[in-house]
Amino acid sequence: MALRAGAAIVDITPPIGLLMAGFGARTAPAVGAHDPLTVRALAVDDTAIVVADIIGIDQELSQRVREACVLPAERVVITALHNHGGPAVERGPGTQPVDAAYMRRLEAALVTAIDSAVAAQRPATLSIGMGADPDVGRNRRHAGGIADRALPVLRLRGDDGKVFAVLVSYACHPVTLGADNLLWTADYPHYVRSTIEAACPGAVAIFATGCCGDVNTGHSAYASQTLAASNDRTFARAAELGRRIAEAALAAPETPIDGPVTAADAMVEVALHRREAEPLPELAARWTAEARAHPERAALLGAWADWAHNWNGSPVDGNWTGRVSALRWAGVPIVALPGEIFTETALSIRTALGNGPAFVLELADASPGYIPPRSEFAFGGYEVEEAHRYIGMPGTFAPGTAEKLADAACALLGKERASRSPG
Repeated sequence: MALRAGAAIVDITPPIGLLMAGFGARTAPAVGAHDPLTVRALAVDDTAIVVADIIGIDQELSQRVREACVLPAERVVITALHNHGGPAVERGPGTQPVDAAYMRRLEAALVTAIDSAVAAQRPATLSIGMGADPDVGRNRRHAGGIADRALPVLRLRGDDGKVFAVLVSYACHPVTLGADNLLWTADYPHYVRSTIEAACPGAVAIFATGCCGDVNTGHSAYASQTLAASNDRTFARAAELGRRIAEAALAAPETPIDGPVTAADAMVEVALHRREAEPLPELAARWTAEARAHPERAALLGAWADWAHNWNGSPVDGNWTGRVSALRWAGVPIVALPGEIFTETALSIRTALGNGPAFVLELADASPGYIPPRSEFAFGGYEVEEAHRYIGMPGTFAPGTAEKLADAACALLGKERASRSPG
């Protein structure tokens, strides 16, 4: 079956002086750009995957873009790279104020990237492969814990046999650089893409972040709550890790694939639960006092106090509804989930799909924070107990949320998720 595919890149590098996203400890604006930030789109027949070099995708922004582009809204997936060296684009008590002009530019760039990829479509042949484990990701919650080691690689060739697009995914937080960095950067994915593009002249390399809610390059979440520099969190380290991933991807074997392109999505309602046991006014007062005593944590604790004031008097529990998407490109499954998804959930989906090459992506079409599996609630910590305050969610996701999203994704693909997670 003849497929048509096209790819496009649109630059979204912000001007110097805009505020940055990703770290509560960092309040200074960007002073320059280390590498360009982009929106990258890959359109196959009447579907598309888009990756933007930003911390997260606003749910309403995704909806507007998908409705404005030339493709049917239900057949487009927009994901965030989740680099922490990009501009402020989210609204919450702990997030930096967004720049309205930049947000208009970002929205236009997302639409342009999709439409340009469609306009660039040509007859294409696809091949799939799995790269060897580049051994980059580390479970940041459990020493020696599980990580999704999959490195799926999709290559697209034109009639001339040359590669014109490569889609790669790997599950590791793009947080090689810490809060002390004040340069725009896509972090290690920049080096993944540039290395692949150097090896495939004229091709567009697209890196889609896998499910890495509990995985980064080897430090705890709390290690990012400081402005102190670290010898392990440098551009040299980002380059080393990105090139390692790219080299493994380039060496991946290729299996030609053919078949139909399908798309399905579903809106899934899940429950929220407020885990804070103390009255919110008391928490706000305590955090405000702690902020005065610990200036290095003042920004984060101030955000928590604002969160407590904002949600005081609101119902303890509630609901949130997010989009789950499932594509098949010539038989290759592509699962896209909202929020920051943990390894266990991704591996359970891979098991349900038969452990063949598949893309399991997070932060798709919404960024509501961390969504842990049931097994992680007993361990508490930043991702389970604290992160929701920073982005302004009224509470954490209730146990069972991750499993419900995974079930929905597998149902869209006609599969049942494994009842017991690996690892």
